[in-house]
Amino acid sequence: MSEKYVHGYHPRENERLQDQAGTLIGLLHADTAYPEGSTVLEVGCGVGAQTIPLAQRSAGARFTSVDVSADSIAEAERRIDHAGITNVEFRRADIFALPFDPESFDHVFVCFVLEHIARPIDALALLGGLLKPGGTITVIEGDHGSTYFYPDNPAAQAAIRCQVELQRRAGGNALIGRQLYPLMVEVGFDAVRVSPRTVYVDSSHPDLVEAFTRRTFTAMIEGVREQAISAGLIEPERFDAGVQGLRRTTEADGVFCYTFFKGVAKKRRDTS
Repeated sequence: MSEKYVHGYHPRENERLQDQAGTLIGLLHADTAYPEGSTVLEVGCGVGAQTIPLAQRSAGARFTSVDVSADSIAEAERRIDHAGITNVEFRRADIFALPFDPESFDHVFVCFVLEHIARPIDALALLGGLLKPGGTITVIEGDHGSTYFYPDNPAAQAAIRCQVELQRRAGGNALIGRQLYPLMVEVGFDAVRVSPRTVYVDSSHPDLVEAFTRRTFTAMIEGVREQAISAGLIEPERFDAGVQGLRRTTEADGVFCYTFFKGVAKKRRDTS
């Protein structure tokens, strides 16, 4: 996969991914469970942030989790071992060169991956080829265009747009969540269902204020500061004002909202 992961592979980013996953387990994974004995391919597992809740919720399933980064795989293995999880095998592989035979898996799980690649249709088609007839695919993506907050802040919106533009230049699409349904239908999956999963945060949810607004979303925007300034997308003072605007939403009268999209579909059975 030639596209660049815009957030980087720094330890700070690993912690942000863990914060995000821990915060969103109920919202994103509560309705995902795989039968005992089934085989599941997780593509783009990263540092295992989504792998842990997946494997814990489906302890009888067997997971093969792949990622293009050797360092991420090593960190994922460390985290899985620490959690005492034994039903996951990790392999290093590119999404466009997966070393598996056609129709090898009962289920495929893809989370926060399509947003980073320039050919999501091709990726979904390849993954569909690895599914057994009647098998399921689950795709979860965010959409930065769904972000809104109070008090509103033009500088904060500008900083968010910098992240969206940097991801576009890196070959990805930070607005892909809204496209899941047409993408999955175009590939030819059956029974496509997409549901919005909105994170709503106000001061009555202090855990979300800290874990999601501060340590997940605002930290993600902060992480592209140097790239955005170097690319000439924004002046340093305006970017910093934008980050301060996002932090302002974590105060007692602040509100922050963001929507993820979860698509679930089946591979068509051969009716010939």
